[in-house]
Amino acid sequence: MAEVLLVDRTEGVATLTMNRPESMNSLSTELKDALVQALADVGADSSVRAVVLTGNGRGFCVGQDLSEHIQLLDAGDPAPLSTVVEHYNPIALSLAQMPKPVIAAVNGTAAGAGASFSFACDFRIVAEEAKFLLAFANVGLSLDSGASWTLPRLIGAGRALELSLLGRPITAQQAQQYGLVTQLVPADQVLPTAQQLAAQLAAGPTLAYASIKSAIHYAADATFEQALANEAVLQAAAGATEDHKASVAAFVAKQKPVFTGR
Repeated sequence: MAEVLLVDRTEGVATLTMNRPESMNSLSTELKDALVQALADVGADSSVRAVVLTGNGRGFCVGQDLSEHIQLLDAGDPAPLSTVVEHYNPIALSLAQMPKPVIAAVNGTAAGAGASFSFACDFRIVAEEAKFLLAFANVGLSLDSGASWTLPRLIGAGRALELSLLGRPITAQQAQQYGLVTQLVPADQVLPTAQQLAAQLAAGPTLAYASIKSAIHYAADATFEQALANEAVLQAAAGATEDHKASVAAFVAKQKPVFTGR
């Protein structure tokens, strides 16, 4: 059987490819388990300095595998009710809190938890033919995988309610107008564009990137004074890194800095 998640590590970039193209990369228990483990692995791997998440085939990820879901419900299995805590929350947290940049290469439809996963990433490179769909209400469910937190911060509460309550797909072009898209490209350019951006980021000051991500997430629920205090702590730590010292020396010498992530 084919692996449900392909992991490639090349020159500091880890590319995670959901590999269930026959179901548009719907999230079976096997795929969710693989994502939880792979994200933990690349997050802890100091040789990985940027991460790309994508899907194989014509879909990015259409969310929960409903065929498996209904079978488990009919069998009285508790897994459908516990999967949010066991799988979706850890995956969303890993994507959002990854101490390195994370790029969603949205090659096709992103629906349900698949859309939520893309919202938790730092960048979204999106195919011109892709669609986003928050289909939770369509099957009598609430939001999960962090969409209630990420989506209003990306596009505002009004747009977030529109997408969540109406459960209608929006085109990549609409998503770009809403502010969900970093870059819109032809389908065959999605992964190359995402990997090119990841390579650029992997060569950058990854410790500083991690600090910036942490600062922005902290400030979302902090007072201005708390955000300032947190910035001071993070800036002191960043100022003590080898990357900062080397980049300042390179600037003075009018040379291009080389960042090592230390």
